[in-house]
Amino acid sequence: MPEGETVGSPIQARALDAGIAAVVLVTTTAPLLSQERWWSAAAAVMAALPLAWRRRAPLGVLAVVAVATTCLVVADALPPLAYGCMVATYTVAAVSTRSRQAVALGAGVPLLAFSIAVPGASFDDAGYTVMAFVAAWALGAGTRARQAAEHERLRRLEGERLAALARERTRIARDVHDIVTHAVGLIVVQAEAGPVAARTDPVRADAIFDTIADTGREAIGQLRRALGTLRSGAETCEPAPGLGALPALVERTRRAGIDVTLAERGRPRPVSADAGLAVYRVAQEALANVVRHSHATTVRVELHWTDRELRLVVADDGRGGSAMGGGHGLAGMRERMSACGGTLRATGGERGFVVRAALPLG
Repeated sequence: MPEGETVGSPIQARALDAGIAAVVLVTTTAPLLSQERWWSAAAAVMAALPLAWRRRAPLGVLAVVAVATTCLVVADALPPLAYGCMVATYTVAAVSTRSRQAVALGAGVPLLAFSIAVPGASFDDAGYTVMAFVAAWALGAGTRARQAAEHERLRRLEGERLAALARERTRIARDVHDIVTHAVGLIVVQAEAGPVAARTDPVRADAIFDTIADTGREAIGQLRRALGTLRSGAETCEPAPGLGALPALVERTRRAGIDVTLAERGRPRPVSADAGLAVYRVAQEALANVVRHSHATTVRVELHWTDRELRLVVADDGRGGSAMGGGHGLAGMRERMSACGGTLRATGGERGFVVRAALPLG
């Protein structure tokens, strides 16, 4: 269907157009029933019946209807104000391109003037006829403008939907990266220490293997939750981790042989689930990099609550500047904090590496 006028399905639109053509045919032929001129009946049919195709060929329909109506008007069979021409004029204004509208105006205005002048219509009748055609054109142009605005709104909504999907894919990618790197890092460290402990300290070896199993189960659960959103209608398998999960995260890292401490200062305040998840993921990624790259022996994890923001500090005593390794870990942490309106800084010197994240509150 041409742009500018939509009426349900194509079948409904064709039925509506056929109904309009039938009504116009009746109103056009009714004044001619008392006349005995066969050509008047034929012209009346041509002034109404083509309206059934008005949406498929608006300019052609207007041309046929206008010529037939002009013939009837000049022969004093119809008044200059004819319903068929009104409907065809509205349709051209509503669905035709600008160039075709210009053609319709260029040919239609002289034809309308001819239809008024030749029969010698009064000034009042001429003004009424011109105003009626102007109103029909304006109504069609208004319909076209409303439809264009609706199409733009739908296009914008589709763009927003695609942007939301892209953001969701990015979020899932970050979650998977954080979950896998943290879990695999801990598992690799424990697996490397396991054989040595098995020969020298069986009790510690059992604890190491328990840690590997616990880390794997935790990672599977978080991956199930992260990837579950990809399934249409899938329910969340478990709640997203937040600030309350930090002690367990610290304990798992401690089992990797690193002395990790968790300290909290200030008065805790409620934060959104997204903000809590962002802080948790930053801490998780920072600790994963400590395990994999820093060769640190101690790590300090601190939460500082103030009236205006929540600050997270993860500081180690490892080898410093190269502690973050390669990949997208640091960029992912910055993206997480930025999405919640926060900031992140990571600095390293000759000894130790520090990750500082700040999240506004309220």
